[in-house]
Amino acid sequence: MKTTATALVLVPGLMCDGTVWRAARTALEQWLPVQVIDHGMADSLPAMAAQLLQAAPPRFAIAGHSMGGRVALEVLRQAPERISHLALLDTGCHALADDAAGAREREVRAGFLRLAHEQGVAAMARHWVRGMLHPDRLGDAALVEEIVQMFSRKPVVVFAAQISALLNRPEAGPLLPQIRVPTLVLSGDRDANSPPAANQEMAAAIPGAQLVLLQHCGHMAPQEHPVGVTAALTDWLQR
Repeated sequence: MKTTATALVLVPGLMCDGTVWRAARTALEQWLPVQVIDHGMADSLPAMAAQLLQAAPPRFAIAGHSMGGRVALEVLRQAPERISHLALLDTGCHALADDAAGAREREVRAGFLRLAHEQGVAAMARHWVRGMLHPDRLGDAALVEEIVQMFSRKPVVVFAAQISALLNRPEAGPLLPQIRVPTLVLSGDRDANSPPAANQEMAAAIPGAQLVLLQHCGHMAPQEHPVGVTAALTDWLQR
């Protein structure tokens, strides 16, 4: 593979770690250095982006999944000169809506946080995953358990910090037309959390962006469809 990128930073989403990127990292680190970021105790997207920039190489490609995509956009806002390529997977760009939809999101996230406090992170994750995978993948016990165990490696205090970051996320829509690096926007065709229509809207707003919709796939695309995600990232890095 020939790429103009000299390094790749992979950014996990809510309560996720390197497990979500395992297949892609294994394939791509044959061609360039790959780093997976941990958000630690950061409780805002700007703080997550700032600490990522402290740990990252001087110039790098960045791919973010779910909340990690929002972090990637914030990294681009803070240091556009350091980004060579941008990939946004199963994510969004808008701030929390000031309407019934926004109130519903607050309610749902508060419910998951309450469940994590009362019954533990694993119990919360088993409920959370029901809405995140393609319906047909819910019967994949190994995949479900992998996600539950991934969430369980982080304590509830990290979950609370990341929920706060998402509820107070900055608006990034106006940033999209200013992007001038090779950009991939990818989503599962049955992603209920980051619907294909929203991803199509983002791709249309970014000059020259490539849109990939993976079939038979939900929100956890890097784990549900590792072959498709790796192929899309490989193509993106060669642009």
